[in-house]
Amino acid sequence: MDFIIKKKEKGIATLTFNRGKVNAINEAFVDQLDQALKTLERDGDVRAIILTGQGKFFSFGFDIPEFLSYPRDDFKRFVRKFTALYADMFLYPKPLIAAINGHAIAGGCMLTNCCDFRIMVSGKAKISLNELGFGSTVFAGSVDILQYRIGGGKAQEVLFSAAMFSAEQAAGLGLVEQVVSEAKLYEVAESKAREYAGKDMAAFACIKRLLRKPVVNSFKEREAESIEEFLDIWYSENTWRNLQGIKIRE
Repeated sequence: MDFIIKKKEKGIATLTFNRGKVNAINEAFVDQLDQALKTLERDGDVRAIILTGQGKFFSFGFDIPEFLSYPRDDFKRFVRKFTALYADMFLYPKPLIAAINGHAIAGGCMLTNCCDFRIMVSGKAKISLNELGFGSTVFAGSVDILQYRIGGGKAQEVLFSAAMFSAEQAAGLGLVEQVVSEAKLYEVAESKAREYAGKDMAAFACIKRLLRKPVVNSFKEREAESIEEFLDIWYSENTWRNLQGIKIRE
């Protein structure tokens, strides 16, 4: 099944998450998103990419109910794929625009943080890195990317509070750059994509690497250790009990 809907028009590609009502992230989702991005990277006709979701969710984050059936080694394989994906997205040579159509939670928020510009709908949608709220943790890369985006003090506020932020609150923190109505979301995202697409692509990619490669080099040294710590906490008695109470509405 295709969890990523692909559209291409006049140099702008749109990847729409399409996995159930909440666009929960599982291994197949990561594989498909990774492959779609790699294909578009090689496509000389594509100059910018918009990421968005179907329905009221950009992404719920990890498909926790599905992963409860995963042995540790299988879940570790998925986590390695996911962390490799966000590292690749953070350094992706073409512009990535996040059109955050609804809730972007945990792993979903991590994906938005990798994008070059983030636009979020006003209203009921929330964005959050809420892992601490259910007794989980995050990864070295996700922390360093967050700090790159919003600074250390605000990153601590986001992670320690595990709060669900409105679009307006998220803009105040720097988690998103622009807040728009649902009706205007794609129009504004496309306009920003075309603005970036008008830049020299080689120069854009070079500047992006200069800005971000030191961040990736730093967290890659610590990512494997952070994954092992994440898994230890994920499979601990307290966190496991909390995870079993998390349901996904399909």
